[in-house]
Amino acid sequence: MKKIILFGAVALLTLGSCVSKKEYLALEEKHKETQDLLNTATVKLNRCLADEAASAARAKELTERLADMRATNQALIETSKDMTVLTTKGATNLEKSLESLKEKDLKISRLQDALTKKDSVTLALVTSLKKEVGLNDPDIEINVEKSVVFISLSDKLLFKSGSYNITNRAKEILAKVATVINGKPDFEAMVEGHTDNVPYRQREGLIDNWDLSVKRSTSIVRALQDLGVAPSKLIAAGRSEYVPLVDNITAENRAINRRTKILIMPRIDQFYNMIEEEMKSLSKE
Repeated sequence: MKKIILFGAVALLTLGSCVSKKEYLALEEKHKETQDLLNTATVKLNRCLADEAASAARAKELTERLADMRATNQALIETSKDMTVLTTKGATNLEKSLESLKEKDLKISRLQDALTKKDSVTLALVTSLKKEVGLNDPDIEINVEKSVVFISLSDKLLFKSGSYNITNRAKEILAKVATVINGKPDFEAMVEGHTDNVPYRQREGLIDNWDLSVKRSTSIVRALQDLGVAPSKLIAAGRSEYVPLVDNITAENRAINRRTKILIMPRIDQFYNMIEEEMKSLSKE
């Protein structure tokens, strides 16, 4: 009887140990996922902080220049008090100078507000995409390039070799992308197809890599339209082999270059670009 009890106790201890190990492995995996997310967030935060520091330095320089101009005009005003006669032309010029300072002060404030809003919208869009599409797939990249948010998808996720018909896996990913685009009524999406430099063998009515890249782009656009994205918000483009990420010297590099980029852009992006150019002009004055 004692042997039976002893055997049962050992079995229970062994079972408990197995369960604890599974829980430990699950916690360890969860910790790794959390650490990966933290590392990604830290890199993005550091980049945002660097951008913020650069913007703050530029704003400080403009503010100091504005203060100098105000001081100069104030000195002119004080000097004018000692003058016996202030000509009408001089008074007019002084008034124009003061008005110009007011306009520049207001313009700088609006520029800073617009750039801050742009950065906030971009960051929110990246966060939304990473939440919807996910971070753990090495064949999916979500990032910001020249103030435009983009998703880069490896062609092995989207198409079979030499084909422009999308896979079922691609439809799952595009459904998530469509959700984000539909949630941003003021945004539009441009789909860019990219190939490697291997000459395309003519088939399926296609001539070369230009045709293949554009045809793949239009396949993605049609899929997004079928998923509810308004066609007026979609742009199809093909870049063929001429914008490679790496040299086409190995099979691995060619696989990297075969990709589709979905750029999600605010319709007011041209306005933001105009503001940035205006700020550059102000800094040169």
